[in-house]
Amino acid sequence: MGILGVFVPGLPTTVFILIAAYAASRGSDRLHRYLVTHPRFGPMIHDWHLHRAVSRRAKWAATWTMLFSAVVLLALMQWAGSHRGWMVALPIACMAVVGTWLWRRPEPPR
Repeated sequence: MGILGVFVPGLPTTVFILIAAYAASRGSDRLHRYLVTHPRFGPMIHDWHLHRAVSRRAKWAATWTMLFSAVVLLALMQWAGSHRGWMVALPIACMAVVGTWLWRRPEPPR
């Protein structure tokens, strides 16, 4: 489903990829070791498991990505012309809630 979400507009990608990674790592010790020792994802997983923390760099990356997505959404909806206000407000509100939650997470101790 996550791979389909890359190509199908409106289908979430990240949620399905995260759920698949979680479920697969619980079912496969080899995959779990791979994810935890991965040079890019390992430290983030480690910080989350130990401290429920998210690095400032990851917070900024997520924030900029959501802002970019909101701008693209606004531009596409403006270009299409035939939409309801809630079609723009709902996803942007969800991004705002996620962003608020994310920035309220502590940062890992360094």
